Amino acid sequence: MPLALDVLRSAESWDPGTAELIVLAGDEPFLVAEMLRWLRRRFAGGTPADGQPPDDCAWREFDGTALADPRDVFDEAATLPLFGGAGVTRAAVVRTADAFVSQCRDRLEELAGRDRGGRGVVILEVRSLPANTRLAKATSARGTLVDASVPARYDLARWLGAWARERHGRALANGTADRLLERLAGDLGRIDQALARLAATGGSGPIPPDAVDDAAGTPRDRTAWSMIEAAAAGDAPAALARLAELLDAGESPIALAAQASTVLRRLSSAARLLGLPPGAGRPAGIDEALRQAGVAAWPKALAQARGALEHLGARRARALPGWLHHLDRGLKGTSARGPRAALALEELFCRLAGPAPGAAARPARGAADAVGRNGGRTGGR
Repeated sequence: MPLALDVLRSAESWDPGTAELIVLAGDEPFLVAEMLRWLRRRFAGGTPADGQPPDDCAWREFDGTALADPRDVFDEAATLPLFGGAGVTRAAVVRTADAFVSQCRDRLEELAGRDRGGRGVVILEVRSLPANTRLAKATSARGTLVDASVPARYDLARWLGAWARERHGRALANGTADRLLERLAGDLGRIDQALARLAATGGSGPIPPDAVDDAAGTPRDRTAWSMIEAAAAGDAPAALARLAELLDAGESPIALAAQASTVLRRLSSAARLLGLPPGAGRPAGIDEALRQAGVAAWPKALAQARGALEHLGARRARALPGWLHHLDRGLKGTSARGPRAALALEELFCRLAGPAPGAAARPARGAADAVGRNGGRTGGR
């Protein structure tokens, strides 16, 4: 089964075949939208802005959650377009088609194994299609089942580098793709928008990681990141001021907690790696541990994470998952909204920003030594 990520990188060389059925299965909206855009150019001849056939000439979309009669889809695909050249193929697209698949499975299995001939094509967008079903096997055999999700171990940073060159005409410097993924939580749609803004700023050289902080996300996103970085670095007043600003603007406490978790879990993972015994996979130093934990591999990001880890100490860093779990339970229970939600976040940030117990009594040490010595058992709780 081809990946939409791979298809889109070399879309002009991908052949959707001649079957009457194409299925896009996955949960990444950006990939689904890009695949549909490509298929529309392939079958319906482009968009009205291109001077090609209008939307309703050879391309019609149906809402699978509000489809009164499934026969409308099959009738649409079987009707020859009135306009357009010989290369135009009528396409009936069913969005959110999971229920439609359950209702019309036998008919769809028949289409999956049949050549279009002079007929049109049915295109389905589904969240999932189990590989052991006859429909999945039939579409896979014809190469018309496309995986529109991001596999867990896929090198998305490398893909973004190629996407930026091919789609936006700009190269990315080392670390820029990692920074985009970190700042925008892997949301490909928002990342593509950020790349478009960055590419439009002028210049022909690679886009540096520093540019991401000014162009990626909304002003609220940037305020949220500065809040988290302030708390992790020990600046409680700045963190609490930004938190109040975001909550007053209507930001969701759960969303803010999720953003904080993205950063803090990486710090916790780095502390656990540094606590491994020598010879058991322990990284050579703190920067290597941070990179293995998912911190963007460029100097500013590593310096910020290194400072935060030194401030927290190993015990508090390794305790972060428990703190975040406690916060999550509170925000989904007794502290779901209002002052209680604000207090739950303030408590976390104050625990992060406060000095490690006993830190003043110990002589100053380097970050790697403070976090990793004696199996990572330094620092307060």
